Amino acid sequence: MLLTLLDAATKASSMVDIPKIIDKLVEWGINVGKDLIGAILIYIIGRFIIRQISRLVAKILEKRKLEISVQTFLKSLLSILLNLILAFAIVSRLGVETTSFAAILASAGVAIGMALSGNLSNFAGGLIILVFKPFKVGDYIDGQGASGTVKEIQIFHTILSTVDNRIIYVPNGSLSSNAITNYSKQETRRAEWVFGVEYGEDYERVKAVLERIIAADERILQTPAPFIGLGSLSASSVDIKVRVWTKTADYWDVMFDMNRIVYATFNKEGIGFPFPQLTVHQAQD
Repeated sequence: MLLTLLDAATKASSMVDIPKIIDKLVEWGINVGKDLIGAILIYIIGRFIIRQISRLVAKILEKRKLEISVQTFLKSLLSILLNLILAFAIVSRLGVETTSFAAILASAGVAIGMALSGNLSNFAGGLIILVFKPFKVGDYIDGQGASGTVKEIQIFHTILSTVDNRIIYVPNGSLSSNAITNYSKQETRRAEWVFGVEYGEDYERVKAVLERIIAADERILQTPAPFIGLGSLSASSVDIKVRVWTKTADYWDVMFDMNRIVYATFNKEGIGFPFPQLTVHQAQD
C-alpha cells in the first residue's frame, strides 16, 4: 500500500512541470514590474507637466489682469482636471480598461453626486460668485455668521481672514444663496456718532465745536455735506447726532479718531459729558 502511494506521488510530480511554472511567474513578475515602473514614470512626468502648465496658466492670467478671485478659481479647477487626466493615464498603464473604468466612475458618480449634493451646490455657488461678483478678493464681507476679508475664492469654499487673524472656510453655496454685507463694495462710507452732553449746554456752541473738528480732518468728505443735528433728549443727556462721509479705506481710522478728538476737545472747551442721573422726589408729610 505504501509503495503504491509513493508511486502515485512520483507520477504526479513528474506530471507538474515546475520549471515552466517558475518561468511563467517570472514572466508575470516582469510584466507587472514594467507596468508599475511605467505607472511611476507617468506619475512623475505627469506631475512635472502639471506644474509647468499651472505656472504657464498663472502667468497668462496675471498678464490678462484678471481678478484674483477668478484666477484662484480657474487655477484650482485646472488642477483638478489635470490630475484626473493623470489618474486615467496611470490606471490605463496598469492594464485596467479605461472604458470599463469610466463606466464604473459614471455609475459611482451618480451615487457620489447624490451623496455630495452639497458640494455640487457649492461648486455652482462658486460659479455664481465669479459671474455676478457680489464680492472679490480683498473685500471685507459679513454673512452666514462669518465676517472677514476675502483671501481666496476656491471651487467649493471661500476663505475669509478675520480681524484677529483666524481663517474661516465658508461654503460657496451658502454665500451665493443668502444675504451678504459687502463693506468694501462702495468707494465711500458714512460714519455716524451720537455725542451726549449735559443739559444746559449751548447747542449752537457744541455744534460749532463739532463743525471745527470735522473741518480740520481732511479725510472727511465735504460732498455729501456733514450733518450735525440734535438727535434726542434722553433721560440724562442731550444727544447730538453727527454723520459724515469718508473713503471706505479711511472709515475705521476716522471712526476712532473722532471719538478721541471729541473727548479731548470737549474737555478743553469745558463741555460737560453727562452722567446717569436719578431725580428722587421725597414726599412731604
